[in-house]
Amino acid sequence: MKKLIFSFVMLMFTAFTVNAQDAAAPAAPVNPNAPEISFEKTVHDYGTIVQGADGTCEFKFTNIGKEPLILSRPQSSCGCTVPTWPQEPILPGKSDVIKVTYNTNNVGGINKTVTVTSNAKTSRIVLQIKGTVTPKPATEAPVKPADQGAAPINK
Repeated sequence: MKKLIFSFVMLMFTAFTVNAQDAAAPAAPVNPNAPEISFEKTVHDYGTIVQGADGTCEFKFTNIGKEPLILSRPQSSCGCTVPTWPQEPILPGKSDVIKVTYNTNNVGGINKTVTVTSNAKTSRIVLQIKGTVTPKPATEAPVKPADQGAAPINK
């Protein structure tokens, strides 16, 4: 019985020691010169647009850090939303845009996101598009012009 109690006490001591060491581990140092990404806006509201309209918008950003900013492939929340982004590094103080194209063929509400991952201090930023797509107005059938070759009969 004494061996069992001694083993339990040793096990608990070891567990607390390991846990204390994990808690005391220093956090990774933050690079004070790291790039920083600053967007003019993170939400684009299309408002109400008509089915088939141009669903492209731009999110302008600036690298306000001290090192080049590198964007990874932005991920959209849906296949109907396609982001395009600059492939080359954005130098400190320079600006560029991420274009987002939404397929407006589907009628209804828009509430989609694009997650931008980069080497910036804030490594992930979520951009949002919202709005409503309404159906195209019904077009009237073209009026058939009168037959130009016929003449009225006068009696």
